[in-house]
Amino acid sequence: MAEMEAAPATHFFLGRQPILDRQGDIHGYELLFRSCRENTAYIIDDHHATIQVIARAFSELGLPAVFGDGLGFINLDAKLLTCEIADILPPERIVLEILESTSLTPEAIDCCRILHGKGYRLALDDVTVLDRAHEAVLPYVSYVKVDLLGMAEAQLRQLVAQLSPLKLKLLAEKVETHKQFELCRELGFEFFQGYYFAHPEVLSGRHIDPSHRQMLRLSQLLLGDASDAQIEAVFKEDSKLTYNLLRLVNSVAMGLKTHIHSVHHAIMLLGRRQLQRWLSLLLFAHRDGAKFPDPLSIMAACRGRFMELLAREGGGTQELADQAFMTGMMSLLEAALEIPMARIVEELNLAAPIRAALLAREGRLGKLLYLMECVECLDTHCLNEQLSELGLTLDQLTAAEIAAMSWANAIGKEQ
Repeated sequence: MAEMEAAPATHFFLGRQPILDRQGDIHGYELLFRSCRENTAYIIDDHHATIQVIARAFSELGLPAVFGDGLGFINLDAKLLTCEIADILPPERIVLEILESTSLTPEAIDCCRILHGKGYRLALDDVTVLDRAHEAVLPYVSYVKVDLLGMAEAQLRQLVAQLSPLKLKLLAEKVETHKQFELCRELGFEFFQGYYFAHPEVLSGRHIDPSHRQMLRLSQLLLGDASDAQIEAVFKEDSKLTYNLLRLVNSVAMGLKTHIHSVHHAIMLLGRRQLQRWLSLLLFAHRDGAKFPDPLSIMAACRGRFMELLAREGGGTQELADQAFMTGMMSLLEAALEIPMARIVEELNLAAPIRAALLAREGRLGKLLYLMECVECLDTHCLNEQLSELGLTLDQLTAAEIAAMSWANAIGKEQ
């Protein structure tokens, strides 16, 4: 461990992608570390630096902030498989992914045996074929992550037929279409990961349904000078809307000492600014057939909080911070409602900076939103450019990112 303490400081930011079970609940997150030492996009591959980054992430940031109640999936290359990784990571919360580039030497197999004996769950990453090289490590493996990218259906079925007798947990990664998702469900996959779950198809011909129209109407009233009585009247027209509001504001994310028992009580306690942000969450909670919280709602909440915190840096006003939160939350409504952003923007009397950010990524809000998108894509070059334009540091970004993850993970948990 002395080598880890002597390693030089490494600037980093995090990327995470949700892993879902068959019911659509979050099973965990794959966590990726990205170094920003250079203007090129690469995942940290120097194993001393990686160890230090992981140690810093878990000592300074805390597991609940990063993973919520789920598991954390972390990549290990051949070098990390030979280090004292078990001295850093808690086995009850972590799944160690063995990268496809790792040579399964006798030393690596022995390390897998030791880690397995200490209670760690191991996963084979990016599997497309099962060959003899895997045989020695399979007794120590809990998950097999099957890479769907470029894989034909016949090849996938053959691979699953080989894996099924082994009684391992099958995880489909790079799931990008509904057809892929349904096929993998049919074949017995237990877990799923990919852009399909965070970026649903946008149907340009879809209309805004009545419940969403009510919420958009409420947003207009809250952004304007409508009376409390006018706002309450809209809630009284929709019992499900009222129920979802009260459920959300009674969650631990609010930090309130008392439960809210009426719309009027909510307005009095929260004020219009807080009510407006929770109304944004209701647009995600109120989707037909969608669980709440789901990956998309958590991602939207994380965006809003991230942008709000960074908007305050450098003396940003409260108005700018409020607008930043609304911009981040609304930026994913296109995917949540499956309606083009231009049509959503038309329904609301949004401030010009929010409109410009959502439609064209213009202005400071637009740059903050683009910065968030760079983080989500783990694009280091893009991120460095945006930090420079906004006058922000990587330390500020990392602090905001972790605080936003923690806040978003708390949503929907009852007191």
